[in-house]
Amino acid sequence: MYQIDPPLSPKEVLPTMYDLKSEDPEEAGLPDEFHIYQPQLLRETFRPPTYSPDEVFVASDLNLYYDSRHPLWYKRPDWYAVVGVSRLYEEKDLRLSYVVWQEGVNPFVVVELLSPGTEKEDLGRNLRVVNQPPTKWQVYEKILRVPYYIVFDRYTDKLRVFILQADRYNEIDLEEQRIWMPTLELGLGLWQGTYQGIDRLWLRWYDVNGNWIATPVEQERQRAERLAAKLRELGINPNEL
Repeated sequence: MYQIDPPLSPKEVLPTMYDLKSEDPEEAGLPDEFHIYQPQLLRETFRPPTYSPDEVFVASDLNLYYDSRHPLWYKRPDWYAVVGVSRLYEEKDLRLSYVVWQEGVNPFVVVELLSPGTEKEDLGRNLRVVNQPPTKWQVYEKILRVPYYIVFDRYTDKLRVFILQADRYNEIDLEEQRIWMPTLELGLGLWQGTYQGIDRLWLRWYDVNGNWIATPVEQERQRAERLAAKLRELGINPNEL
């Protein structure tokens, strides 16, 4: 094979998301209800004011391909966000997976929801097996260098935050069970409340004033309440309309 000068970019010669596996029917385990609702709440409240919606991509349980030298290797975080990238693949298509050598931007924050079967891997306590892909922790810390790695255990309601400093993750001592991310102008913390009819502690994003970001349902409810209040000021009973 002749060397092309200049050489082609990885985006031109390596597999795209259309070429790579997006799901594995033989992979054991399916998300439980918490693994469905919690990522959904994170998605609905992740609205960093420093980026337009068209520059934000969030995903849950979606293959993340991270190594161009081993293009079939992937991880599948419970939830992750990428900022400064098109919401759509090549600005036109919904993603089948996220392929870093095609996108050119790594995730900014990754959230793993701890379960007994994944605890060791999520917390970096297991070692890499020879001739096998690196562990989840190694991928996030050493390869992708994700700035914020969040781990939440719903069984103990414990939130742990790891921030990339130099070349390794350092755990932050959380006094109020929340972490502020200046680049995003958003914070992530534990909120006690009802979501999808379930009252418990949830991970949720908050703004610079410490207010929890409203979900679309909550926004509509607040709009309706403001309208009803305005009508009452005008002497109109909204319940009679």
